[in-house]
Amino acid sequence: MKLNAARIAIFASLLLRASAPAADTYTIDPMHSTVGFSIAHLVINNVQGKFTEFTGTLVVEDHSIQEAKGTIQTKSVDTGVAPRDKDLRSPNFFDVEKYPTITFHSKHVEKKGGAPVLVGDFTMHGVTKELALPVKLNGPIKDPWGKTRIGLQAKAKLNRKDYGLSYNKVLEAGGLVVGEEVEIEINAEATKAGG
Repeated sequence: MKLNAARIAIFASLLLRASAPAADTYTIDPMHSTVGFSIAHLVINNVQGKFTEFTGTLVVEDHSIQEAKGTIQTKSVDTGVAPRDKDLRSPNFFDVEKYPTITFHSKHVEKKGGAPVLVGDFTMHGVTKELALPVKLNGPIKDPWGKTRIGLQAKAKLNRKDYGLSYNKVLEAGGLVVGEEVEIEINAEATKAGG
C-alpha cells in the first residue's frame, strides 16, 4: 500500500512538472532597440542621448518577466554632438577607459499597481546600487521570419551623483549647467532562443 502511494506521488510530481510552463530566454535585438536617457541642461532644457552598443537577455515564463540582465558599452554614448560626446566619455563623466560598461542584473520581481518591477543591481562608474525598473512586456508574436519576439518598455530615474558622476558648474543666476536627475528609457525587442 505504501509503495503504491509513493508511486502515485512520484507520478503526480512528474505530471505537474511536465504541464508547468517552461521559462523562455530572449536575447535583445540591438537593431530594433534603444537605450536612451534625458538630463536637464542649463535648467531650461532637456538634452537627450542614447547608447548604441548594448547586449541583454530576458527570461519570461507564462507571459511574465522573471529575470533581466544587460550590459551597455559606455564609449557608445551618443547625443548627436561630437564635442559633447567626447566630454561625456572623458573622466569628467563616464570615464570610459576606466569604466567601460554599465550593467544591470535583476535579483527579483515585485508588483507595483499590478505591474512588474525588476529590482536589481545597477552598476555605473564603478558604483553598484539597487535600482527598481518598472517594465511592460508586449507580445509574444511571431515575426515574418518565424522567430518569436517580445517587446519591453522600461523607464526609471536615478541621480548621477549617487554613482560618482559629480562634475558640474554653477550658473551665475543659480542652478546647474547639467542636472543631477537622469531619466532612463528602454524600448527593446528581443528574440526567443531557438526560435
